[in-house]
Amino acid sequence: MAMAIELPDGVSLEAAVAIVIALLTVVLLAVTSRDPKKAALKKAQKEIRELLQKENCGPICIRLAWHDSGTFTAAKAGQSFASAGGANGSIRFDPEIKHGANAGLSKGLKLLEPIKASCPTVSWADLLQMASAEFVAMAGGPRIAMRYGRVDAAGPDDCPVEGNLPGAGAPFGDGSKDAGEHLRKVFHRMGFNNQEIVALSGAHTIGRAFKERSGTTPHGYTEKGATKYTCPAFRARHDGAAGVGMPGGQSWTPKWLTFDNSYFTVAPEKELLRLETDKVLETDPGFAPHYRRYAESQTEFFKDYAAVHKKLSELGSKFEPAGGITI
Repeated sequence: MAMAIELPDGVSLEAAVAIVIALLTVVLLAVTSRDPKKAALKKAQKEIRELLQKENCGPICIRLAWHDSGTFTAAKAGQSFASAGGANGSIRFDPEIKHGANAGLSKGLKLLEPIKASCPTVSWADLLQMASAEFVAMAGGPRIAMRYGRVDAAGPDDCPVEGNLPGAGAPFGDGSKDAGEHLRKVFHRMGFNNQEIVALSGAHTIGRAFKERSGTTPHGYTEKGATKYTCPAFRARHDGAAGVGMPGGQSWTPKWLTFDNSYFTVAPEKELLRLETDKVLETDPGFAPHYRRYAESQTEFFKDYAAVHKKLSELGSKFEPAGGITI
């Protein structure tokens, strides 16, 4: 039998509902504040946002998280923790941080060290993935439905062998005859299909390459190595504010601190980078339909990117509690 609720004089149903929602929000916040793990993650999130805003270091944070996750081998999943690689924070150890593909990433770790010291209960694996996802959203991209609680790899013995990350061009270390075969070998090993490969590649809308790091471009550190898009005067940020961090290098897109679908739409030009592994996405029959779809619809790209970013961020991860923590 339904129970009638009598509202006080002058109080509408809409107002009563708003009051109830406000009270429930207060209760939820109170519960969250009593959960030390969530509180620590919230603190880390706030400090990461401040770091990204101040230092314009989002691209290196995305690369750090991707290179930590991208060592995963699906065929080894189910073996002892960390043996399959993946998002477990092992990139902070030698020898992994000194792998050729990780050149320059020690700078990113140093930027995050004060936050780790401020939030010691938050794992390195979580910090790396959080910084990446937060910048995607701050730069105008989709909000990733992240979960946290990753357990860290214990030490250098948990580092994967070198050579699991994709190369930029021939000759490929895995013996692939072309860029398409190479991308499939690397990403299929992790459990990604053609569509997911193209969506993940769209993250190149963010960031730059440097001669001193990847060697894929003649453009290096400082203003002397900059293009017109990576010089201090250019405004690449989503919010239109000034600042590029350290000048120099070559970007894939003009507004390389903005997350959008311009990786798929920008016209080739001398000032912009296009690697063999980028070009093949437009021509390979398995990749090209997805490339065109993302060029035509940023909404479609954002939807698919958010899903595959989340998948990437959890490869090989062990969560405590098992279901992870959302904030």
